[in-house]
Amino acid sequence: MIRIEALWLSVAPLDMRAGMDTLLAQVVRVFGEAQPHHAYLFSNRRGSRLKVLVHDGFGVWLACRRLNQGRFHWTEGQDGVALTRAQFDALVLGLPWQRLGDGGVIRTL
Repeated sequence: MIRIEALWLSVAPLDMRAGMDTLLAQVVRVFGEAQPHHAYLFSNRRGSRLKVLVHDGFGVWLACRRLNQGRFHWTEGQDGVALTRAQFDALVLGLPWQRLGDGGVIRTL
């Protein structure tokens, strides 16, 4: 099992053809360094694809996810945003994670 202690969302859209080395360079540019047991999330411009780069302390893992309908709810603004586990779970399902309240309730804006 891969241990993940922190989840980070990169706000800038990414070309999904980017491989592991390009994503690792993007992590260093946006977050300063790739921390062990941290996961870094990237999305394409349309928000229909997601890539997750995980540094497990020994190497790097890369996972991809695509939504057949809808899009991932992304955020704008800063270079990187920290996510809670509940926000991550909502994000990968395509739910509006920014509106996630206590107990998993999605609140209105």
